Amino acid sequence: MKRFIIVFLGFCLWAQANAQPKKRRVVSTETTEQAYDRASLQFPTASSMPEDVVWRRDVYRQLDLTQDRNAPLYYPVEPHGNQVNLFTFLFRMMLDNKVKVYEYSLDGNESFAEKDVIKPRDFLEKYSIYYEENGNRLMVSNSDIPSASVTRMYLKESIYFDQRTSSFHKQVTALCPVLVREDDFGGASTPYPLFWVKYSDAAPFLSKLPMMGSNYNNVTNMTADDYFTLNRYDGKIYKTNNLQGRVLANYCKTDSALTKEQNRIEQELKDLELSVWGQRNVASDSLNVAEDEGKAEKKSEKKSEKTTVRRSSKKEKSEKVKTVSTKSTNTQAAPRVSVRRQRR
Repeated sequence: MKRFIIVFLGFCLWAQANAQPKKRRVVSTETTEQAYDRASLQFPTASSMPEDVVWRRDVYRQLDLTQDRNAPLYYPVEPHGNQVNLFTFLFRMMLDNKVKVYEYSLDGNESFAEKDVIKPRDFLEKYSIYYEENGNRLMVSNSDIPSASVTRMYLKESIYFDQRTSSFHKQVTALCPVLVREDDFGGASTPYPLFWVKYSDAAPFLSKLPMMGSNYNNVTNMTADDYFTLNRYDGKIYKTNNLQGRVLANYCKTDSALTKEQNRIEQELKDLELSVWGQRNVASDSLNVAEDEGKAEKKSEKKSEKTTVRRSSKKEKSEKVKTVSTKSTNTQAAPRVSVRRQRR
């Protein structure tokens, strides 16, 4: 009886072990999009911009990666342990087909259509980057990655007003590394914009890239996604989305005019945010308001001057009248006295 019970329990355990769902025994065959979805769920990033916002302005900035504010994106130039710069990280993501990169058009506008996707092999051959093939994978050593020459970056950000929360937001929407190559004959360096990458595609992976954000604190206490979400970068505006599609250099002929236009756009964005809370007028109308206030002040000054002039003129007239009256009385009194004296 005991043997029968033992055999029966063993049979039950064997049947239960073989009764596992078939899906658990299947080898995982995840595609790139499925792996991206899983990464986005594991590392959630900032909420995306709503499509029905009432106000939005797209601004393009040029970042100098050698400056202190942007240095976390450039250093270390060569990988050091688990620390790599932003271009090397995006380059690795592109080779592994985890992030799609898109062609940089001549007009500088980004297009995230499927026809504009760049294949990794075509990119390596276009910029003469040495690579090796290992089966279906493309292998590039760290010394062959031109990360030291990528000293600039184009960044597109959207400043928008969310009417649902009554708040302003500034969100990065696209990145473009720029390769700067020096001239062999001592001429000016030539920039080569490499590709556009959609920030929402790279954000789940950027949230795993550690970054040191200070010269005084060497702890990697932030990620690349934190860096862009907190707007720690510093870049000058070189283009805004406008009806004519012009960049600032097209209508600013001198450096001083370009700097003045950049400061004007920055001030417009600040004024618009403050105007929502009633602290300042809208930037486009604030100039007119300031002009009107200046004209009103000038008019008030002119009026005060006129009133003072009128008052002074009235005083002068009254004084003249008084002097004339006294003179007339004096002149009239003299002959009367003389006549009386003559009569005596």
